[in-house]
Amino acid sequence: MGRMLDLSRLRALHAVSVHGSVAGAAAALGYTPSAVSQQIAKLERETRTTLLERRGRGVALTEEARHLADTAQELLAIVERAETTLEERRGQPSGLLRVAAFASAARGLLPGVLADLARRHPALDVRLTEVDPHLSVDLVARGVTDLAVAHDWDIAPLPAPEGVEQAVIGDDRCELVVPGSHPFTTRRVIRRADLGGQRWVCQPPGRVCHDWLMRTLRTAGFEPDIAHVAEENHTIVALVAAGLGVAVVPRLGTGPLPPGAVAVPLEPAPVRRLYALWRAGAARRPAITEAVRTLREHWPSVSGLGEVGHASPPPGTAPRRDRLAHEAPLPGDPASVPRPAGPAPQ
Repeated sequence: MGRMLDLSRLRALHAVSVHGSVAGAAAALGYTPSAVSQQIAKLERETRTTLLERRGRGVALTEEARHLADTAQELLAIVERAETTLEERRGQPSGLLRVAAFASAARGLLPGVLADLARRHPALDVRLTEVDPHLSVDLVARGVTDLAVAHDWDIAPLPAPEGVEQAVIGDDRCELVVPGSHPFTTRRVIRRADLGGQRWVCQPPGRVCHDWLMRTLRTAGFEPDIAHVAEENHTIVALVAAGLGVAVVPRLGTGPLPPGAVAVPLEPAPVRRLYALWRAGAARRPAITEAVRTLREHWPSVSGLGEVGHASPPPGTAPRRDRLAHEAPLPGDPASVPRPAGPAPQ
């Protein structure tokens, strides 16, 4: 009888297949790139097959490796079902829970959630990876991560493949941030029709915030004047505080505004919706249920901009009833169903 293939080595190969590189696989698995390379090398010796080929500075899977990675995905799904059954019978969250989250959620929401889970459930080992929200959905579907925190906008629905379920965490309202000397600071609310003639600070083209701004201003009859481009919201806010432009900034993860920056309500306000997503086969797992519950418990305390420089919201701007997080089901509830597939944002 031949030797059985080692599951941890198959997991490493599957991760390289999903992430396209040894470094990406290492980051997702919590290993060093050297450790992943060693796992693949051992798997090559076990199978007597070349699995990775050098392509420039990176690597590519051979045809045999792609077939083996597909089989690994099937095996990992079987293992997940077995682990879910055992954890469900124990009735307590335990084992490894891999979580992926986009940057502002990883900064503004997850620290408190992870600390709370660690305190309440010492047998649960939660590992966080920061990734793009639209990439994280595929990572859940392919079994690389167990739970994703992602977001979508009305102009860019979040696509999810069959077999991935979701629950709403909450709605992240965005506001207009302007320099302290800006005339908008004396007004209780700004309409989109008022936004013409401004110099803007925003994220690069291809990001949803940038696309929303371009589409919104052009629909209102204005050609946007993009003065400065930055990836991070903290950089954008710092440029606004220096008097270099105005910006639309989500509340989550922004923190207290620095001196020189003021948030004023924009109506109608752009809103991005946060979701927790997991594989349908893991919906019964107590760790998933408890993690989603904890995410939603923490949401109200982190979903506002800081007090410094924050103008009072106008009357009548409470979240819409159809956008409240508590109306979404938890994992395992009958109303928690797979998301329909949707087109990827352009």
